[in-house]
Amino acid sequence: MKAKRKSYLFSALTILFWGTAATAFKFTLNHFSFIQLLAWSSLFSTILLFGIIVFGGKLHQVKKLTRAQIAPSLYLGLLNPFGYYFVLLRAYELLPAQVAQPLNFIWPLMLVLLAVPILREKITAKGFIALGVSFLGVILISSGGDITNYKIDSPLGVGLALLSSVFWALYWILNLKRPIDPVIRLFFNFLFATVFSFGAGCFFTNFWDINVGGILGSIYVGSFEMGITFVLWLKALSIAENKAKLSNIIYLVPFVSLIFIHFLVGEQIYWTTIAGLLIIVTSILFQQLTDKRKQPNN
Repeated sequence: MKAKRKSYLFSALTILFWGTAATAFKFTLNHFSFIQLLAWSSLFSTILLFGIIVFGGKLHQVKKLTRAQIAPSLYLGLLNPFGYYFVLLRAYELLPAQVAQPLNFIWPLMLVLLAVPILREKITAKGFIALGVSFLGVILISSGGDITNYKIDSPLGVGLALLSSVFWALYWILNLKRPIDPVIRLFFNFLFATVFSFGAGCFFTNFWDINVGGILGSIYVGSFEMGITFVLWLKALSIAENKAKLSNIIYLVPFVSLIFIHFLVGEQIYWTTIAGLLIIVTSILFQQLTDKRKQPNN
């Protein structure tokens, strides 16, 4: 199979698996609390990533890492997966899946915003327009289908869903200059996040009340939201002929997710969710395209 076809196959699997994540969250949260889901899915993801490292012949790279190279995973693992999924899964407990998922998806715009103080980048006028337009999308989505009588049913849930996008964007900015194999980097991040998650779980009642439904859901989430899907996406990008073009395919994820949410979770999809999501994705693409046109040709 040619590299181009492989890249599209891997990206299609990525979209499919990440598209099921919101549904898997909702199903598993019927059996586990958010902290239980975080801890057990992080554990299963860590095990899976270690298996990928072993079977990929990269174990010798792990053994050669110094403490200084591993140390950043302490705070990065605290930020993501621990912090990111801590607030995101709590948001899923408080909100319909069709609201939590699109609100989390504004992370590309948060990336642009955070790049100003951290990377010393500038936001163009068109970038400000994209951010403003995306805010309208957030208002539509958080309205829960009734924009004429606007009221946020769970301000905490909306705030946490938006905060998760900040965590995600900050995580990727801080990862830019780490010269370690991305799969190995993910493994250590999840390893430390697992320790943090089980440690935090000790402060929650009924944390050790385990059931089959919760464990099975955590295995799925740990495998297809957190673990192997990241590897598939990284592989797709590494062999793609046009990485920028392929990257835009990822914006299909929230729309695929709504299909699963409707047919499997049983939520009636609000028109405001679709409209708000379209506005957010359009503003993201607008911002990215205008930034590319500014760049000089090599």
